[in-house]
Amino acid sequence: MESKTYLSGMTMEELKGVADLAGLPAYASRQLADWLYKKKITSISEMTNISASKRDFLENHYEVGYLPPVERMVSSDKTVKYLFLVAMGRFVETVFIPADERATLCVSSQVGCKMNCRFCMTGKQGFAGDLTATEILNQIRSVSESDQLSNVVFMGMGEPFDNIEALFKVLEIMTSSYGFGWSPKRITVSTAGILKGLLRFLNESSCNLAISIHSPYPDERRSLMPIETANPIKDMIQLIRQYDFSHQRRVSFEYILFDNLNDSVRHAKDLAQLIAGIPCRVNLIHYHTIPDIPLQKCSLKNMELFRDTLNKKGITCTIRTSRGEDIAAACGMLSTAQTEKKKEKYQ
Repeated sequence: MESKTYLSGMTMEELKGVADLAGLPAYASRQLADWLYKKKITSISEMTNISASKRDFLENHYEVGYLPPVERMVSSDKTVKYLFLVAMGRFVETVFIPADERATLCVSSQVGCKMNCRFCMTGKQGFAGDLTATEILNQIRSVSESDQLSNVVFMGMGEPFDNIEALFKVLEIMTSSYGFGWSPKRITVSTAGILKGLLRFLNESSCNLAISIHSPYPDERRSLMPIETANPIKDMIQLIRQYDFSHQRRVSFEYILFDNLNDSVRHAKDLAQLIAGIPCRVNLIHYHTIPDIPLQKCSLKNMELFRDTLNKKGITCTIRTSRGEDIAAACGMLSTAQTEKKKEKYQ
């Protein structure tokens, strides 16, 4: 039997094509978008302002595409980790992080990751495929806390700029009037630093940007992040300096501190010099130990000294609270490698 096409994840232009194929009037594309993105429907039969015969046509060829997670784990600190089944029997993880005034969802863009950062479990899993726009949106729409969300961050499994077409479709749907209608200021895209993707993002999106940096020194950064070879941090900084981050969007630099590696005052001073003049924030992140990697957590004392050194240099710097470590939901810990081995449990 011919597989059906998912409607969720389609842009307005694509929905116009669906309406045309179904013999619906032009305005029906906006009706479709309204059902898909403003109302939490899960079946075409719920589209009650579309005639029964046209709904039958749509049901024969399409599905909505919102599917529930297959697992939900809750941390002692109230962080929630979800497991979603995606194409080809693969899985991704999504993390909901509640706070006093914010409710943030950390979404994935790929199954695994090609970047192979030394400190990241997702990279150790290897790369198994890109997520579709449908699969990315499904994470946002299908978590229990969907209606509570104040922010979405693309900081889960995968490198967003390595799946840029799906990313831009999702950003369009999230920020457009026909879609979720979110302000771009509520969305942050995190990247290890693919220059071509970064250039497009800076030109075409007003969402916030987060860049993983982890060292001001190219050789040291390369030892942590192989992407430094093809996409040097100095080139990223040079590109960022050409854009205005003072009002419409925010840029932040993510910096994981490792004991006796990148946590010295010298590192802090040289990082300050590297990003001087860019209106930005530096987020210091605790390292969460992963198997077979001989990196160690930096002490809180050294983290505070690093933070204070940057603040004295006029750069806003904060230490990010570690969340969800007891359920492997914290930064750098997401991986579905073990789940893949046991996937018959979910199918």
